[in-house]
Amino acid sequence: MIVSNAVYPTQEQFSALLESDFTGPVCMVNLLKFKERAEYDDGRSTDLTGAEAYGLYGEQMLRFVESKGGEFLYSGSCAHLMIGSVDVLWDKVAIVKYPSREEFVSIATAPEVAGFGIHRAAGLAGQLLIASSQDLGADE
Repeated sequence: MIVSNAVYPTQEQFSALLESDFTGPVCMVNLLKFKERAEYDDGRSTDLTGAEAYGLYGEQMLRFVESKGGEFLYSGSCAHLMIGSVDVLWDKVAIVKYPSREEFVSIATAPEVAGFGIHRAAGLAGQLLIASSQDLGADE
């Protein structure tokens, strides 16, 4: 399995999304791998697990995303790999719907998110974030 230790998209990744042909809402599929113990960049001592630290981020992010017209569609644990093979299974999957690609970038780069994002960085060992847009006319 490829586990990215990146916590946030790069400027190049934001630009590629903004230059894409995605129209309308965009869903972000999050595959998350947590650290066993949270590790804060500011060196604070904590007894939190990585999942618990990420949960602190998630609670605040949910409210923020919803205040901007977004919607949390699904969140759940990864339990069984049914097809393929990987060395280590992801811990959690979450799908979040944003009104547009532009709104996703605006939310992801907001100063408020940077403020509570400290918990995200403390909890995540790695993540894949996959942008998905509805295929219009796929049934035609």
